[in-house]
Amino acid sequence: MKFPSWLTVMSISEYFAGTYREARNNFLAAARTAGTKLTHYTLPNLYGPENEELVVDVARLGPNNPTRILMLISATHGVEGFCGSGCQVGYLTDQLYNVLPANAGAILIHALNPFGFARLRRVNEDNVDLNRNFQDFSKELPSSSLYEPLHNWLVPKDWDGDQRRTADAALKKYISDFGIQRFQASVSGGQYSRPTGLFYGGIRESWSNRVFRQILGEHVSSATKEMAVLDFHTGLGKSGFGEPIYLGSDEEGFKRARKWYGEEVKSTDLGTSVSANVTGSVADAFRRSASQLEVTYLVLEFGTIPILEVLTALRADHWLHAVPNRVTGLRDAIKRQIRDAFYVDAPWWKAAVYVRSADFALRATRALGSS
Repeated sequence: MKFPSWLTVMSISEYFAGTYREARNNFLAAARTAGTKLTHYTLPNLYGPENEELVVDVARLGPNNPTRILMLISATHGVEGFCGSGCQVGYLTDQLYNVLPANAGAILIHALNPFGFARLRRVNEDNVDLNRNFQDFSKELPSSSLYEPLHNWLVPKDWDGDQRRTADAALKKYISDFGIQRFQASVSGGQYSRPTGLFYGGIRESWSNRVFRQILGEHVSSATKEMAVLDFHTGLGKSGFGEPIYLGSDEEGFKRARKWYGEEVKSTDLGTSVSANVTGSVADAFRRSASQLEVTYLVLEFGTIPILEVLTALRADHWLHAVPNRVTGLRDAIKRQIRDAFYVDAPWWKAAVYVRSADFALRATRALGSS
C-alpha cells in the first residue's frame, strides 16, 4: 500500500517513550490530533527531574453524556506508565475509537501517578502504592501482620553489605519454607504499618485518589449505565504477555468479564492470576459508589523479567528512598534497575504489548456495543 505523501505513519515502537515528559508530549499530541476534549490535573508543589509539571491528563472522545464508556488508565503504578502510555498513544493514533458505538464514549486517563512515572518509582510522592490506597480510612485498616515479619529483610539498613546478605538469606529461607505464593501474598497484598515499606497503602487518601474520584465526578454523568475499564500494569508473568485479571469478589462481574473477554480472564479473588489478592485497589473507587453504574474493571498485567528480579528492584528502590536524599553511589544503577524491571525497551516487547492492548480495547468496545 502506498500512503499519501502528507501522511506520517508511526511504528509501534514510536508510541512508547523513554521519559515521563516525552510520554506526556506524545499523549497530548495524539489526543489533539484525535480531536479529544482535554482536561488537566496538576500535582501541586512538586516537579519532575527536568523541572516539568506533573500532570494527570484526561482525554475524552464521543458524546457529552454517553450511556457507555471505555476507560483506559496508565501509570497507576508510576514507572509502569511507559507501557500504558504507549498503549494509549497507539489507541489514539490508530483511531481505534472509530469503532465505538454511537452512544458510547472513551476516557483516557494518562499518568494517574505522575510523580512515580517521572521519578521512576512505582509508588507516589508519599511512598504510597496507589493500588492499595482506595480504602475507607474512617474504618480500621486491613491487618499488616503478614508483612510485618518480612519488612526488615525487604528493606535492610544497607544494600551493599552484610545486612543485605543476611536479609537475602532470610527471604530465601522463607520462600523455601512457605512457598512463593504465600510469600507473594504476604508482601504484595497491601500493608498499612510501614511508611518506608513495599506496597504501603497509606493512612489517608492520596492526591491521585482524590483526583481519580474527581475525574469520575466530572466526566461520568448519571446517563452512563455501563463502563469497561482497562488498567495497564507491568512486572508479573511471562515477558510480553498481558494477563487479563479481574479484581474483586463479585461473582457476577467475573462472569461478565469472561463473557466479554473470554475464558482466559483470571481472578485475584480465586487465586488464579499472577497477581496476589490486593486490598484497596483503584477498582474499589467504583465499588464504594452508590450509583447504579455497572463497571467491568480489568487489569492487563504485562510480564517483564522474573518476579524475584522485579522484587529485588523494588527493594533497592525502597531502600534508596527510606532515608530522604540518601547519599550513595548506587542511585543511578538502582534507577536503571527499576525502570528495566517494569519496562522492556525492545521493539518485540512493545509490539507484543500494544497488539494485546488493542485487542482488548476492541473486545471491550464490542461488548459495550452488544449490551
